Amino acid sequence: MGFWELVVIGVVALLVLGPERLPGAIRSVHKTVRSVKQFGQQMQAELSNDLRSHELHQKLKDAEAKGLLNLTEQEKAALAELKQAAADVNAPLSSITGSKDNKHDAER
Repeated sequence: MGFWELVVIGVVALLVLGPERLPGAIRSVHKTVRSVKQFGQQMQAELSNDLRSHELHQKLKDAEAKGLLNLTEQEKAALAELKQAAADVNAPLSSITGSKDNKHDAER
């Protein structure tokens, strides 16, 4: 939108809403635009994660089809990334179960 288009919209809004309600309307529009942008960013991040997950899954299938032998650099990188992700997921779980086991051992 150009400068003059914004001026026309501002003048029309001022005439329709009046000077008392115009600041509240501007805040409301700003809040709505911000929430729509945030929603768009969240959807973009989710789609990127889903696409990356699908890509890693496909490379894992390719590596399994080769019997995990003679892998390309991309397949090796994908396997390393998956191993790291599994380690990241398992680390908090093992500390939780480890602390529970320690409590049970102390009670016995």
